Amino acid sequence: MKKDIHPKYYKEAKVSCACGHTFVTGSTSPEIRTELCSACHPFYTGKQKLVDSARRVEKFQARVTAQKEVSKTRKGKKVKRTAKAKVRAKKEVTVKAEKKIDKK
Repeated sequence: MKKDIHPKYYKEAKVSCACGHTFVTGSTSPEIRTELCSACHPFYTGKQKLVDSARRVEKFQARVTAQKEVSKTRKGKKVKRTAKAKVRAKKEVTVKAEKKIDKK
């Protein structure tokens, strides 16, 4: 290694999260502050925690629910075609019996 070109390495750098969880690791910074960590991240905890300042998540969820409600009332082409095919299959084809003509 060349001298004086690498940053100083701290073997006991303190990492603190916004949730209050802290741990020690090695880093080039003596202290690291994060918003999410393995103790509060939804991927690791399985709980949904939303950090949203502009209501983006709420707006997205509202759009999704509105779209689901509209899709319940509307039917796509494939759904309509399969419904028509089922109706056609259920229809009974009636064949008129031929009348016998007696010649006298």
